[in-house]
Amino acid sequence: MGIQFNEPWYLLLLLPLAAFAVWAWRTYPARGGWRRRMAVPLRSLILLLLILALAGLQTVATMEQKAVYFVLDRSDSMPAGQTAGQWIQASVSAKGEKDLAGVISTGLESLVERQLSGEGTGRIAYDGKVNSQFTHLAGGLQLAGSLFPESVTPRIVLISDGEENAGDLLRQARLLQNKGIPVDVLPMAKEAGRDISIESVKVPEKIYQAEKYSLEISLNSTFAGTGELRVYEDNQELTREQVTVEKGENRFALQSLAREPGFHRYRAEIYFPDDEQAANNSGYAFSRVTGPPKVLIVEGKPGSSSNITAALTSGLIGFTIISPEMLPSELADYTGYDSLILNNVPATRISGPKMERIEQAVRDYGIGLLMVGGEDSYGLGGYFKTPIEKALPVKMELEGKREVPSLGLILVIDRSGSMGGGKLELAKEAALRTVEMLRDKDTVGVVAFDTSPWWVVEPTRLTDREKVMEQISSIQPDGGTEIYTAVDAAYQKLLKVEAQRKHIILLTDGQSATSQSYEALTGNMVQNNMTMSAVAVGDGADGQLLEYLSKLAKGRYYFTNDQSTLPAIFSRETVMMSRTYVVDQPFVPAAGQLADWSGLFGDGVPKVKAYVAATAKESAETILLSPEPDPLLVRWQYGSGRSVAWTSDFSGKWSPDWTSWDRFPEVFSRLVKWTFPQFQASAFEVTSRLEGDQVRLDLKSADPAFQGEIQATVTDEALGTTELAAIPTLPGEYEAQVPVRQPGVYLTRIDVQDPADRSKTLGSSTTGFVIPYSPEYRLSAGDQTAKLKQLADMTGGRLLSSEHPEEVFQGAVQAKKQSRDRTRLLLAAAALLWVADIAARRLNVPWSRLAERARRRFGFSGRPVTVPSAPAKMERLGRRKDQAAAFYRSLGEERPPNQVPGAGLMKRGEDALAEENRKAQAGKGPSRAPVRDRPGGGEGKERPVPPPDQPVQGETAGRSETMSRLLAAKKRRQ
Repeated sequence: MGIQFNEPWYLLLLLPLAAFAVWAWRTYPARGGWRRRMAVPLRSLILLLLILALAGLQTVATMEQKAVYFVLDRSDSMPAGQTAGQWIQASVSAKGEKDLAGVISTGLESLVERQLSGEGTGRIAYDGKVNSQFTHLAGGLQLAGSLFPESVTPRIVLISDGEENAGDLLRQARLLQNKGIPVDVLPMAKEAGRDISIESVKVPEKIYQAEKYSLEISLNSTFAGTGELRVYEDNQELTREQVTVEKGENRFALQSLAREPGFHRYRAEIYFPDDEQAANNSGYAFSRVTGPPKVLIVEGKPGSSSNITAALTSGLIGFTIISPEMLPSELADYTGYDSLILNNVPATRISGPKMERIEQAVRDYGIGLLMVGGEDSYGLGGYFKTPIEKALPVKMELEGKREVPSLGLILVIDRSGSMGGGKLELAKEAALRTVEMLRDKDTVGVVAFDTSPWWVVEPTRLTDREKVMEQISSIQPDGGTEIYTAVDAAYQKLLKVEAQRKHIILLTDGQSATSQSYEALTGNMVQNNMTMSAVAVGDGADGQLLEYLSKLAKGRYYFTNDQSTLPAIFSRETVMMSRTYVVDQPFVPAAGQLADWSGLFGDGVPKVKAYVAATAKESAETILLSPEPDPLLVRWQYGSGRSVAWTSDFSGKWSPDWTSWDRFPEVFSRLVKWTFPQFQASAFEVTSRLEGDQVRLDLKSADPAFQGEIQATVTDEALGTTELAAIPTLPGEYEAQVPVRQPGVYLTRIDVQDPADRSKTLGSSTTGFVIPYSPEYRLSAGDQTAKLKQLADMTGGRLLSSEHPEEVFQGAVQAKKQSRDRTRLLLAAAALLWVADIAARRLNVPWSRLAERARRRFGFSGRPVTVPSAPAKMERLGRRKDQAAAFYRSLGEERPPNQVPGAGLMKRGEDALAEENRKAQAGKGPSRAPVRDRPGGGEGKERPVPPPDQPVQGETAGRSETMSRLLAAKKRRQ
């Protein structure tokens, strides 16, 4: 233990401090012995502490302690087994008593499995979760280097195969070298297995329709063999061939013809019987085929799109017709179309994830959307609060339109154990959406059932909507299934509800435990003007019973294997019961905001028989209106795309005059073409390449003098969106980096902004890149352990052996000094001493009196206390009077006795003596001699005493002068 100073020059102040202490001791006035003895040392000590604080006093201790962090590579490329963990355990067990050891796991992320500890025994658990699809060794070294305390001799041991594919290991080595932290390495050699991988798939980024193109596939193999190569375009097989590969790199080229325009994805797959690693057997590529526009028609009823297809054919617009269940599941598939038409499609037939992809395709990638009405569309189709409603220019609610009947609604929800795994959560979401749609005057009740019914929400008016929604959210799955008692309980409660329409929605995924008379129950419902609809979830539900019940109760039956459609089913049921959405009365539409469509509708339009009521959104353009007024034709811009809503139909049932109108093909083609992407051709060439866990986008302009700004929007398979600003690197060239965490398909939209007005887009293009598998699974070229050896050489580390784990803690320990700043401690001590100094100078504590009181109170033994008698007290008082008189004579003047300090007390004493003398003369006590005026009244003269009510002469006038003289004398004495 030693000391040192940061600013030793301040110690020169100790010389004037010593001089001050000597001078203060000699000249400090006496205030009692103990005060003088304490005041000077206290002040000198305070100043000494302040000088030491200014000098930066530090205590220094010498430490000799090793600390080792083991950084373990836990990526998928590491050899399987517990070899590395066992080696670490053996090394920790052989460390010294004072040595410390810790463990860090690294993959794409790094985490501490065990903090630095002196424990040498016990199993080390590797429970932390890291992304093992990447190897980021630099991250593990950086974390370890930041955790060492200053008092130890640090060392890092890296255990890895050297297959780095993220970060820069050697750059981190230089940083550790500057910090003086050596890195030992234990190379874990990976055995060469039988593996074949697809390294790349290349296809031209732009192809014209009917053009032949080459698709190049690069393979890498560790063995020679024969297998099968398959190539797909948008999940449709293009070719399947038998190929023979040699050890090392192999290339194949396939010829194909671009048939359909749009954005296409190509996938290549290989199948070899002896391949040990399947994760690297696929590769992807993107290309855009330029040609006529293409539209995807989704029809709710087969054969109902004949009028639409005829209009598109006359407008030279290509199309594809599918059912709602055939909608693509991946966002990339929607980018192959210019627009999407939903022709009278109910939301109950479109899953939630597919709706989200349609909405994002419109918002982010400019795909058009046109919804055509009918009995299964808009609010009647259950689109309330769906992603598609977001993209449409109309809302499903009727805001303040017409008086609709009041509704009493009971939701009977199965909460048995089989409803777990997400079913019950979606059922609760459906119930919550239903509550949102109802009005305050409506009545709602929720009964959950397993083997018996449980009222979650008793039938109540929706005056406290939030409370009802909280109660619905509390339902948990448990128990069996008993349908009859739950439906009967709902019927009994609904009898007491006052509403114009009464309805029950039954949802279950199972079969009832008992079979009872449902006919009588449903008959009573119909007799009391109630209806009931049933929803069967999954193949395990008793579909026959539920369909039978819905028919008996004059309701509707739904079956779904996709639980994400439950909210749409409940919304549809609520709308059909509570609102009259279909307006069935002929009218001629009125013109609204025609804008650039004035040439289409300016000369008049045919009449319409019926439509589905909706509400136009605030920023939408209402082109045609009904007399209500309700919107008939509405359009708006939604993000990068456009959408149009036609609330009547085009099948001929509600609008026969429109479909027979000679201008209908032209009008409908214009509606569809307005929704097409409005981007101009981009003047940029976009390429992408994977660099570790980053994808680098390189953009090159055809004009080298271009200086605008470029925005890139990247969307992954989970619909997560990342917006990036491209950075200029060279004239006309830009770069953007996108972090990727998982393999998959990534769509990218490039927007070129106008330099003069950033709100304007000069051009856009859609491209994409694919991470078919992590670079962790690529076949390595060469010896990757050479980089580990270079790491050890740069940092002064060692190349360890798997046979000798104990050598990690061997070697000399470099002694390290640990200093601690004591400035705050010195300042705190100085503050406390300063308070003690103030107390010593300002406080006069009668210690003897306090001690005497303590002895009396607590019975302490000590010397006897003598209490003076009355004559002794008078004698002492006289001596004090003589001392005061002598003091005033020294000042050159006489003072009347009454002006002497203590005169009042002496007067009272003389009065007491006179009283005693009178009593003695009367024979009642002994007599005493009066007190004489010894200072100036003459020996033997009795001092005159004035009457009590007569003021002493000059007393008031002389009191102030006396005090002044006393103060002056005090100062002269000092």
